[in-house]
Amino acid sequence: MTRPPRTLVLPPRLTASARTVRAAALRRGLRVVEATASAVPERAALPGGVAGDGGDRAPVHLHAGPSFADVVAPALGIALLEAPADWLARLPRALTRRDVRAVPIGEAYRLRRPVFVKSPNDKSIPALVYADGSRLPGPDAVDPATVVLVSDVMTFAAEYRLHLLDGAVHTAGQYAEGGRLRLGPASDDALAFGRDVLAAAGDSLPSAVVVDVGRDGAGRWAVVEANAAWASGCYEAEPARALDTVLRAAGPLAELSPHDRGFLR
Repeated sequence: MTRPPRTLVLPPRLTASARTVRAAALRRGLRVVEATASAVPERAALPGGVAGDGGDRAPVHLHAGPSFADVVAPALGIALLEAPADWLARLPRALTRRDVRAVPIGEAYRLRRPVFVKSPNDKSIPALVYADGSRLPGPDAVDPATVVLVSDVMTFAAEYRLHLLDGAVHTAGQYAEGGRLRLGPASDDALAFGRDVLAAAGDSLPSAVVVDVGRDGAGRWAVVEANAAWASGCYEAEPARALDTVLRAAGPLAELSPHDRGFLR
């Protein structure tokens, strides 16, 4: 019996990136299931079933934001890969060009200087420059033990998104210039810096992930952040190659490699 094609699950409201990924998936022959606003997909409702059930069941993948993914992925047997919460903070200063720490937000409240603060792997804490720690969401809104990334403020002249797969830059593109959205191809220097990052810290990342890098006004390159490929915008990346990273980063638990088991969300 022929195994049904792979299925890609998408959320109810599609971003421009999700539409790009959907088009690439359809061109490849994948089945695409878009959730409705009132219900998330269930195992029995998906074409061919889901991965992990054995037999002729079709593997299922996902491209969506964290809130949707956290509900849907466990029910569908999907393994979500992401960088460790403190990955950026553990990089050498030569790759970040700034001080970066992963601390409980309760500790960050005591900061009395401008800092850039964000959640490591979602958007629960808005990624902003805060005048000081007192401007962060308070303990009435956030558990003081919640870990956040706190870094020196750094201004980037240009920023690029690198889709990394199996220890290589699989596709990439520019997404910002001077702090504003500006799409374009990735520069040779951005690709070269991405290879430097992989050489220095590739073993500390899952096999499929997105890493943003940037160049400051002095021409110095730095890692901006890491993001889950299954929840990241494609920007000017080659769609088919961006889809490759999505499928690996959010796919069947049964297909997970030993290396990637250490990077489950």
